[in-house]
Amino acid sequence: MQNTWKNTICAAIAFLCVSALSVSTSACAYIPPEGSFGSPSDSVSIPDDTTSTGGSSSGGSTSTGGSSTGGNTADGSSTSTGSNTASGSSNGGNGGDTELPDVEINEQHVSIVDQAYALEYGDSLGDGYTLTGKITKIDTPSNGSYICLTFAVPGRENYPIYCYKLQGDGIDSLQVGDTITVYGKIKNYQGMVEFDKNCLLTDYVSLNPKPNPTDDPYANMSATQFYANYTVATDNTDAYYRSLHGFMSGELTVPDQAATLSAYRPKIGDKYVRNSEMLLSEDGSTYTVVDAYGNEAFKVYRDGAYITLEEVAAYVYAFGAPPKNQTTSKDTSPTSSIWGEYLRLNHTAFSGDTSRYPYEPVLPNISGCGGDLKYYEMDVGTTGTDCDPSYTAALYNNGSKITRGAARIVYGKTDLNNNGTYEIGEFHVFYTYNHYNDFQEYLNYEGGWGETFGNITGGGTISSKYDYNPTEYVAVALQPLPSAAKSVQHAILPSKKRNIYGII
Repeated sequence: MQNTWKNTICAAIAFLCVSALSVSTSACAYIPPEGSFGSPSDSVSIPDDTTSTGGSSSGGSTSTGGSSTGGNTADGSSTSTGSNTASGSSNGGNGGDTELPDVEINEQHVSIVDQAYALEYGDSLGDGYTLTGKITKIDTPSNGSYICLTFAVPGRENYPIYCYKLQGDGIDSLQVGDTITVYGKIKNYQGMVEFDKNCLLTDYVSLNPKPNPTDDPYANMSATQFYANYTVATDNTDAYYRSLHGFMSGELTVPDQAATLSAYRPKIGDKYVRNSEMLLSEDGSTYTVVDAYGNEAFKVYRDGAYITLEEVAAYVYAFGAPPKNQTTSKDTSPTSSIWGEYLRLNHTAFSGDTSRYPYEPVLPNISGCGGDLKYYEMDVGTTGTDCDPSYTAALYNNGSKITRGAARIVYGKTDLNNNGTYEIGEFHVFYTYNHYNDFQEYLNYEGGWGETFGNITGGGTISSKYDYNPTEYVAVALQPLPSAAKSVQHAILPSKKRNIYGII
């Protein structure tokens, strides 16, 4: 009898283990308002029998992925991005140039994803699941404690898995195209499949591995020494090392509130041209900005820090994320940050809710007004904004305190039809220096800013909820610059070719 009882227990345990391996989950890719992060102490622990070695992980089912993303926003609207994949060289952040291997379809992992997408709202598969896949979108950049991202499993590239508050060593280095292994609880959150908050990164293989810290040229340099004979960064590696120490990569001149316009802004008919050419380097780390005639003007580097309006707008346009000196916080003091006077705040979700703020113009297809495009905002530090009396006209950051002013970059991005491209209605970068009353669109070249539209343009009173008259968005023509027209593919998401438009 005793042996029979033991055999029964063992059989039950075996059945449960097999069942856990075959179950899948679903989640609603919720993007929290950046700046409202929870406590990093809410961590996930891996059972003792769960290990990760050399690109694989145990302690649950594993799976490896292609790409596609999706996610719910803080205001309840859902977003998604396309299903292109990215490939390149890396080897798990350990240096070297190893081509990312093509990942074979694992039928067990495909089954898990299928079952996850069959879950009802609020249901979960429980703790203890591991999946491997390729990152298709960085939804919320790392704040040092966690990152929010989306990845996909091979064979189910159009079924994204969202990771909410992913923790673990290496999160600061993650990029679109990297292969990651994630452990945690899988659930359906409001119709989207996700790993629940504080899921854990157990392994990753980097598309573009970070430079070796032992080669850091700024390791023993003080800020005084660094800025004594300052020059801009020379390449992505230089920018990366600078950012490790809170050193700038771009120009140091704080911009005035108004954008500097190019004397020549090409038009097609009555529409300003938004340059459709993306001069991104093969490895996706360097973006070349041209002038209105197609001549090289300057470069911005992934992982770099920038403060001028032109460089910040170009960085967001090229990489779909803010420079390294921008934080989600709205109240961090420059005295407590390695960035000091170059710290910039407020990379957060932008609602565009014109029912609450009727003086704001409706941005193209914005989710806050019934559209599908999710927008974000971030401070632009100027010498002072004097258009709105509610905001003090003072230098943004004097090294001791920040006076935020009314200047913002507002940008939207979503691959609405999941075709792997960002068409003209799916990616926009705007600038406002009178606190959302009026906007100009970035046209992807130096001094390229579109026609101003909004409340003051229409004759309304600044930020008034009673006397307002915002004019409509002024459409642009998405074309190569006429004087530098080449064969261009619009809006290709990250690929090995790296001739892309929009966000990486």
